[in-house]
Amino acid sequence: MISLDTQRQQARDWFESLRDRICAEFEAIEREAGSDASFTYMPWDREADGTAPGEGGGGVRGVMTGQVFEKVGVNVSTVGGEFAPDFAKSIHGAGEDPNFFATGISLVAHMANPHVPAVHMNTRFLVTTKRWFGGGADLNPPIPYQEDTDAFHARLRAACAPYGPDVYQRYAKWAEDYFYIPHRGVHRGVGGIFYDHLECADDAEFDRNFQLTRDVGEAFLDIFPRIVRRRMGMPFTEAEREEQLVWRGRYAEFNLVYDRGTLFGLKTGGNIDAILMSLPPLAKWS
Repeated sequence: MISLDTQRQQARDWFESLRDRICAEFEAIEREAGSDASFTYMPWDREADGTAPGEGGGGVRGVMTGQVFEKVGVNVSTVGGEFAPDFAKSIHGAGEDPNFFATGISLVAHMANPHVPAVHMNTRFLVTTKRWFGGGADLNPPIPYQEDTDAFHARLRAACAPYGPDVYQRYAKWAEDYFYIPHRGVHRGVGGIFYDHLECADDAEFDRNFQLTRDVGEAFLDIFPRIVRRRMGMPFTEAEREEQLVWRGRYAEFNLVYDRGTLFGLKTGGNIDAILMSLPPLAKWS
């Protein structure tokens, strides 16, 4: 049975509340476009065999298909158990003790209009023999607009600013290095921020890194809907739609071959549909 101490409960509550507000905002955008699309929520449970302490948990997969959001998934999960021995060696703090707890939110939006960027956002709290936060957000436009890129990065820069003068630059560089497709020699999108292993060795570190994670979530909720509203009414051509579908193929390649979150979900007995909700509804390889 999942054990929730104060820190675990606080993190779980925050991720679920952020999910609720994001989904409400995305549904509001659909209403503005004349659509009645809404999220469908599908709970799932992590199977437990009772051999590991704190094993079990589950999550809720939220999916909407609409006029603006061709496919958007917003998932929350809280799970625990024991990593497989080989996989445990790759996880911070799990090399000698494979027991873990994880709670977080994961979001991917694929848009109907190729002028509206796709987006990814994920934040999480993990407990092994160590405790830490990780996550980030990155913008993935099939047809990039510098105005959108600048606005997205500026909002994330503002979210990072209270935590040190170099924090945004370090996390932006981390995202640039991480969201890269080596076999294509291209980046997945126009970047954002990515961070991991923000350790919480004491209450002060937990409070600081939890606040940063909340600020990242608030920044995403602020800036992405503004970008969507700026672009969602733009006309587009069949050639631009074709460009979008080919770009989505690249996005799918990254998520299936390189993405650590996909691997983590598959290795920890997560819900397959929730893990693979990041894949686009339609894609094309030329």
